[in-house]
Amino acid sequence: MDSISLMVEEHKNIKRMLKVIRRYCFRILNCQEVDYKDFYKIIDFIRNYADSHHHGKEEKMLFNRMADELGPAAEKLVTHGMLVEHDLGRLYTKQLEGAISKVLDGDEEAKLDVIGNAIGYGDLLNRHIDKEDRIVYEFARKNLAEDTLKKINYETQVFENRAKEKNIQQNYLDLLNELESKVSES
Repeated sequence: MDSISLMVEEHKNIKRMLKVIRRYCFRILNCQEVDYKDFYKIIDFIRNYADSHHHGKEEKMLFNRMADELGPAAEKLVTHGMLVEHDLGRLYTKQLEGAISKVLDGDEEAKLDVIGNAIGYGDLLNRHIDKEDRIVYEFARKNLAEDTLKKINYETQVFENRAKEKNIQQNYLDLLNELESKVSES
């Protein structure tokens, strides 16, 4: 298994969800019907697929090894770049969840917060993914020791085997397909 290639593939699924998020926000903006409970499904995808599943591999298997093995430049890239952006994404998600709750409680003005946090998250993640795919992953691929990359690949395989037992990938791809079909109908 090539763990970095797998992470690039997962980015494609995450970017698909970012398009779904944008379409939901556009519906809100155009005063179209929106099932706000679908945002809880989006948050589930963000927290459990994008964050726990995908970012979990980055943070536990790749980034820490880059910081340890590749010196101050990699440490700064990871600690002050990628990890900060992961945390900012978590903040947007938490604020989005709060805004959805307010909308469901009848607070019409909170729709602005839904849009603001959802679009903020989407913009952050699109830029973040681009940096990882073009810069961070290539830096790791070119500079980490071959043994380190093999260890990361092995750990990723073990991680994926556990996830497969729980059907993580398929469940979240099915959810993604469901939400894509809902927003493509209009």
